[in-house]
Amino acid sequence: MVDRLANSEANTRRIGIVENCFGAAGQPLTIPGRVLIGEGVLTKLCRKKPKARQFFLFNDILVYGNIVIQKKKYNKQHIIPLENVTIDSIKDEGDLRNGWLIKTPTKSFAVYAATATEKSEWMNHINKCVTDLLSKSGKTPINEHAAVWVPDSEATVCMRCQKAKFTPVNRRHHCRKCGFVVCGPCSEKRFLLPSQSSKPVRICDFCYDLLSTGDMAACQPARSDSYSQSLKSPLNDVSDDDDDDSSD
Repeated sequence: MVDRLANSEANTRRIGIVENCFGAAGQPLTIPGRVLIGEGVLTKLCRKKPKARQFFLFNDILVYGNIVIQKKKYNKQHIIPLENVTIDSIKDEGDLRNGWLIKTPTKSFAVYAATATEKSEWMNHINKCVTDLLSKSGKTPINEHAAVWVPDSEATVCMRCQKAKFTPVNRRHHCRKCGFVVCGPCSEKRFLLPSQSSKPVRICDFCYDLLSTGDMAACQPARSDSYSQSLKSPLNDVSDDDDDDSSD
């Protein structure tokens, strides 16, 4: 079906509508062979709070943006190549239901659908597109992914030292390697993570020590099946540029 729709007039028109919704600030999306598979509103778990975002699934990329006018205008366009994407289901926890992780080497985050059926459809379509892309290119799936940031609201104290309380003066920071919410003294060091940035980025002391000794696996982000638990337990910048304080 995708091959049949590619380069069709109807598909070109649909992609053009998406381009126009992002305005001049968005990148052009129309290229030969690209097909718009579907679209919809998902709740993205951002640093400060969950936010509604408009998502567009193409056969080779995933695009999302802030909703300015419902179903009409969007901004802050983000484009994610699907061949770099891995998705993992998240167990339902309280009000956060029907969610899954979208993981890439540069940025990883959680999204939630309105219903279980919608979640299933999104995950099935994304997996199908990724599988088809990798099959055609002969590439292997990406194994290393950026950490999913723990939301600010889930940490009242530093998740590393367990002592520093966060206040308007003592601000929260995020380790780019593990995604934990940490205090300034626990994250003064920087380390080059080439998949995330061309410059050294902020990481916590724990990850810095492991990375410096070459023990990369020991500070890998939490597995998806323990994601919800890691948000609840204190024992436990790819920046989130949907938020104002993305540099932390």
